[in-house]
Amino acid sequence: MNFIELGINEYFVKILNNSGITKPTPIQEESIILIKEGKDVIAEAQTGTGKTLAFLLPIFENISTDINTVQVLIITPTRELAIQITEEALKLKEGKEINILAAYGGKDIGSQLKKLKGNLHLIIATPGRLLDHLERKTIDLSKLKTLVLDEADQMLLMGFKNDVENIIKQTSKNHQTLCFSATIDSQVKKLAYRYMTNPIEVAIKKEEVTLNNIKQFVVETTDRGKQNALCSVLDQDNPFMAIIFCRTKRRADELEIVLYKRGYDCEKLHGDLVQSKRERIMKAFRKADFQYLIATDVAARGLDISGVSHIYNYDIPENTEAYIHRIGRTGRAGDEGSTCLFVDPKDKRTLEEIEKAINLKIPRRELL
Repeated sequence: MNFIELGINEYFVKILNNSGITKPTPIQEESIILIKEGKDVIAEAQTGTGKTLAFLLPIFENISTDINTVQVLIITPTRELAIQITEEALKLKEGKEINILAAYGGKDIGSQLKKLKGNLHLIIATPGRLLDHLERKTIDLSKLKTLVLDEADQMLLMGFKNDVENIIKQTSKNHQTLCFSATIDSQVKKLAYRYMTNPIEVAIKKEEVTLNNIKQFVVETTDRGKQNALCSVLDQDNPFMAIIFCRTKRRADELEIVLYKRGYDCEKLHGDLVQSKRERIMKAFRKADFQYLIATDVAARGLDISGVSHIYNYDIPENTEAYIHRIGRTGRAGDEGSTCLFVDPKDKRTLEEIEKAINLKIPRRELL
């Protein structure tokens, strides 16, 4: 099946082709027609499977440029995700003149609101900034047609639930609701059903995306020996683009200083950086202006960056789900990826849990 057969306009297809996207992914094939028909959808698929376009494409098809009201609202938990979705939406805007507002912390949108003079069609927002505007009555959701909860597990379970409920109270009663996430368990579904009408569930098997194209290795070391072990592996691999995951912001700060002093082309990304710097770093990394992104889990959640050939887990993740989420940022779209997990003796139990869950004794890598 191709995009035309899914009911996507040839203008959008041309934009996709120019970006190297010629064939819909499974989540797009399953979701696009349902969303175009106005159905409520709960969609589960791993990061990197094209979830963003799975809801953006039918949304763009459904928006009427003749009606100057907010027709679609996309809520997402982090600024980075809001930026990423906005970038995708702006590409599609070349095929249809839709007024888009990005509303997230650290961004001054007063001038943008004035420029658009209230003629908004699509808003992409984080909950806090959106609520601020709803309280000021600078945004009106009373005629909303479609609400998207991106990373729905975070939106409904991890501190945003009250915000989401307060936002929904200010929307039109009969709107379409779409929940998209990499993980949707029974608890998330139970909450989602409260806001939805006869939702159709779409789930793409994780195994298709997660591990098949990814070579995994473990380096056994000590916390004191980790920096030298990491540098040894980086020198051997010399990856095109890589993400190095640290457990905390402090660990990311310390590692950046060490790697920079040793001559590695790196930048760090975590929640304490000012928003303008975070945006600059992500833009530069997407353009492959530097080789290594040192990141915490929260800062990097949901980021879809093509070209990442290697993932290095400098610190072991908290659980299997976090491990799969991290390494799923490589081995995209049929490409091969490689990952390396650095463990010290105290990580033994967590490593055993990960290996049991993925049904694989991860090969040990000897340092040269």
